Amino acid sequence: MPSGATIRPAAAGDVAAIAAIYGHHVRTGTASFERAAPAAAEISRQWCEICAHGLPYLVAERAGRIVGFAYASRHRTRSGYRFTVEDSVYVDAAELGRGNGRALLGNLVEVCAGLGYRQMVAVIGGSDQWPSIGLHRALGFARVGMLPAAGAKFGGWIDVVLMQRALGQGAAAPPIDNGGDHG
Repeated sequence: MPSGATIRPAAAGDVAAIAAIYGHHVRTGTASFERAAPAAAEISRQWCEICAHGLPYLVAERAGRIVGFAYASRHRTRSGYRFTVEDSVYVDAAELGRGNGRALLGNLVEVCAGLGYRQMVAVIGGSDQWPSIGLHRALGFARVGMLPAAGAKFGGWIDVVLMQRALGQGAAAPPIDNGGDHG
């Protein structure tokens, strides 16, 4: 189902809405293993750090309201991982099931492929998170592993599902170093 939202790069004025959306997921779900919702200042710091690395941080906006956000972060900091990014996607609880996550993740995949990244990894908190697993599968991700009981929240153990998809040429061509963070 199309979301009807506009996908655009996040701006400083979006931080409060992003913090509210993320805070809800921290308090009520297992998508994040954080136990306390970070303040808007911490969200702003993370946004600035992601943007400083030239990575995309997107929002979905409808009728002037932020209804979700997604960003790509470095999968690992060691140089051998420089062609791989990790996605994060969060949608306002009142907007779930309306195509916002699909629109955000689809755009994120396109932007990262255009930037020369070769792989995108999803680290999904909870093997029972079928909406997130299904979203990633629908956009070409394959389940590549699971870390049983790797996290703990709400008094229980939580599995971590690992999914991955190729971007652009993926591993079909050798990596090319051009002096940047990636190929």
